[in-house]
Formats: sequence, C-alpha cells, structure tokens
Amino acid sequence: MSLRGRIDASLKEAMKARQMGRVSTLRMINAALKDRDIALRGEGKPEMVEADVVAVLSRMVKQRQESMRAYDEGGRAELAEKERVEIGVIEEFLPRQLTPEEVEAAVAAAIAATGAESLRDMGKVMAELKARHTGQMDFGAVGPMVKARLG
Repeated sequence: MSLRGRIDASLKEAMKARQMGRVSTLRMINAALKDRDIALRGEGKPEMVEADVVAVLSRMVKQRQESMRAYDEGGRAELAEKERVEIGVIEEFLPRQLTPEEVEAAVAAAIAATGAESLRDMGKVMAELKARHTGQMDFGAVGPMVKARLG
C-alpha cells in the first residue's frame, strides 16, 4: 500500500475509533499533501511520488520540533505535549530513522561513492545522501558531519 493509502486508512480507523487528536493530525497531513500537490500542478510538474510525501512529512516533523522547543522554553507544557503527540503520529509514516552509527556509515559510503575529496564536493555528497536516505536522517545535523570529514 502506498504511503498516502496508509495515511487515508489510518484516518478512517481513527475516525471509527473516535480518536479525535489523531484524526486532527491525520487531516493536517492530508491538507499539507494536497497543498503540495496544488503547488506542483501550478509549476507544471506531475503528481507527488513517495519521496515527495516523505519530504513533506519530514518538514512537518521539523516544524513541530521547533514549536515544541519554543513552547517548552516558554513554559507552555500543554502545547509542547500536543506537538509531541502530533510528531508521534506523523513519524508513524516516515521510514525508520538511522542510528548514529548508520549515519556515520552512510556518510562514509556517500563520500566514497562520489569520490569527494574537498569541501567543494560537499554538494555531491549531500545529494547522494538525500537520494538514498530521504526521511531517514536529519540533514541539518549531517551537513556539519560531512563538512568535518571533507574539511
């Protein structure tokens, strides 16, 4: 079943079970996916593929993590908890996150695959990682790691 199909099936299950928090989050996911579909159509591009769906979901998780930190710092524990719950629902549909050791190995493999030797090759390495591991690692944290290896 496609990722979108899994999301729709989960929405139906949550509606039947009257899990309103989960229903709200799943509807928010569908809305974000439809927004991206509309944007792609406006650009004259075809419908989203699985990798695009994963990218949208990853972006949603990152936004919620930032909001959660802001709420925690502002002493708004109830709002931070709501963000944590939404993150949990969204992450159900993302690929398994790589462990730090697996990330190290993936970076080493990408450097070897691209033949990168200096910082000028960092873009090639990051493109290789994104092609192989979209949704499985935090590229904001991986960038400095690649830079350190190439620098």
